[in-house]
Amino acid sequence: MTEPTAKPNAQVGSQSAIEANGNKPSNAPQGTVSDAQYPMTDAQEDDSAVVFDKAALLALFTVDSAVDTAHTVTSQVQTDASTDKDSVAAQRLALYRAQHERTRLLYMAPANTRPTYLVQTLKSQFVEYQQYLLAQQLDKRGLMDTDGLERLWQQLHVVDDIIADIVRHMPAQQPAGWQLTTQDDRNPLCFATIGKLKNTKPIFDQGSLNSYVLGHFGVSSFTYDRGYYIGHVVGYLFSCYFCAHLSISYSVTALAPEVVADYDYASLETPHMVRLLQGLDGYCKKRIYQLAVICARLSVFASDKRIERMLIAEVNDFDKKLQQQHLDVLLLQGLMPDSNDSTPLF
Repeated sequence: MTEPTAKPNAQVGSQSAIEANGNKPSNAPQGTVSDAQYPMTDAQEDDSAVVFDKAALLALFTVDSAVDTAHTVTSQVQTDASTDKDSVAAQRLALYRAQHERTRLLYMAPANTRPTYLVQTLKSQFVEYQQYLLAQQLDKRGLMDTDGLERLWQQLHVVDDIIADIVRHMPAQQPAGWQLTTQDDRNPLCFATIGKLKNTKPIFDQGSLNSYVLGHFGVSSFTYDRGYYIGHVVGYLFSCYFCAHLSISYSVTALAPEVVADYDYASLETPHMVRLLQGLDGYCKKRIYQLAVICARLSVFASDKRIERMLIAEVNDFDKKLQQQHLDVLLLQGLMPDSNDSTPLF
């Protein structure tokens, strides 16, 4: 097994095209997926140096582009794959490579080319925001903390600020793979989905806030009841904080070798994971926790709980004890109101 705390040493070659033009990246991530596991061709180097302006980089994060890519990949996989298992594996590999390349291009871009407060621009495509708007429309009784949630959505740019701060502080490491299993075979973190699902609607890459956040630290996908990760330990810690804040039962195990074929990652045993977590300083952990709490408060899971409270409030719309007393009086008198009687019964 490859040393999990080894620093990636292949970034010099991937930066050459940009540095040749005098545009050296100012805050490239030090601990995300190594360029060595996804080498670029000369054409890709030229594209990253010339073609990718601010609009092009923004397009890489839009769901429309992700949907088109997913449909293209799916059709190609269905043509070439011999089994469903092979099809899912090929789709997952294509997704991981696309996520990695997109993140690499974002951080290697010069500061004047990189989109500012990207998360705020993408807000409308996140399922978390769409579910929040639905809950807001249903909240006729004022049960939601509408002002607080609205303020948080308006200040969503703080997510990009925290991510940038984490990237500056997180140590370099080789990508690690792990598997997170959540309760009820569901996808509470709203990862991008691959293959058939049991109880959830499909979510496209970059179609959720968590998909956006974790893309900066590694990659992830969701199949059946499992979330598969390959990336920095920061992504693992974020997911644990997220689930714990929402009291979601989960378990984590190392992603076995070759689960994602043709993609280099370290399959870590528990002692190695402990060592990686010990490599994070207290400040970095606090920032990860803050990020996880913000995402948890805005999550689909939290919105669904608010909608459930609205349902209970509608069921308990009247004083049941008073209505029972009224019913008993009517029954004692041998009377029942007819359709024209204005006396309330329920």
